[in-house]
Amino acid sequence: MTKKIFFSLSLFILLINTTVSAQNGPQVIVAFVNTSELLKQFPEKEAATQQLIALSDNYKKELELMQNEYNKKYSDYITYQSSLAENIKLRRMQELTELENRMQQFMELAQKDIENQEKVLLEPLRQKISQAIHAVGIEQRYTVIYDLDNPGIAFVSPSAVDANPYVKQKLGIR
Repeated sequence: MTKKIFFSLSLFILLINTTVSAQNGPQVIVAFVNTSELLKQFPEKEAATQQLIALSDNYKKELELMQNEYNKKYSDYITYQSSLAENIKLRRMQELTELENRMQQFMELAQKDIENQEKVLLEPLRQKISQAIHAVGIEQRYTVIYDLDNPGIAFVSPSAVDANPYVKQKLGIR
């Protein structure tokens, strides 16, 4: 009888210890950042923005020159179309169409160039932010850091548990 009581008491203590350990086990600490807000705080961001504005202004000026050339040719065409020979009309219409196409291609090229320059100028800053988030995550022992600007996770602790094997098992996937 003493052994039964001892065994029951031991089992009860083990159960309590297990429950307490589970409650006091590794804590999950979730944090958040806003990378857009952080990016705005960089002094280099302002310089990059100024460079992008200058590039954009240069493209706008060039496009205005092209637009002025188009407008002049279109105006001349409209003014003199009744007195022009059919071959000349066709050639001028073709020139106008070619100018329209060149302006469209120019705008697409300008847009791509501005986007590429933005990536080139801002990527090092984004990389610094990412490295800082990772360092803070390790130092502060966060399990996960979410980015409010980008719906995703900016940091996952190296000690976080990969649940994929368990989910695969539950789904019957190998």
